[in-house]
Amino acid sequence: MNLSADWSDLLRVVVVGSCAYLALVVLLRGYGKRTLSKINAFDFVVTIALGSILATILLSKSVSLLEGVTALVVLMSWQFAFSWLAARSSRVRKIIASEPRLLAHDGELLTSALRDERIAADEVMQALRNHGFQRLHEVRCVVLEPDGTLSVIGRDTPAA
Repeated sequence: MNLSADWSDLLRVVVVGSCAYLALVVLLRGYGKRTLSKINAFDFVVTIALGSILATILLSKSVSLLEGVTALVVLMSWQFAFSWLAARSSRVRKIIASEPRLLAHDGELLTSALRDERIAADEVMQALRNHGFQRLHEVRCVVLEPDGTLSVIGRDTPAA
């Protein structure tokens, strides 16, 4: 076992990892809050890919810091471009993000919607309790939002 090679490998991970981490933080700040917001499926994929790139930069000697940061910039630029387009085009938005889905309406669970979205009735009831309701008949509707959260609209809430 060559300790000098091992120490140099560790030093490389510390230096390159620190630089890659700082580059990622700067890029995330530069690309805006959308990159860090509650995520839809598209954003989730980007987040996983960013983590994979960061791990590769840290642990692979065959990938230089500049190559890794370039990969981060490319990925985040695509994410920025798609989110920019989605904010301006309903067609792009439909491709990238799912539509909200009604799960309960006027005190009744919509069982086919629950089944399609793979949501258990217990999860809906938990969302009710989290929003201060005890029973399903107390709410107008429960909506599964594109980011995976459950919105609960009470009967006393004015319709938009």
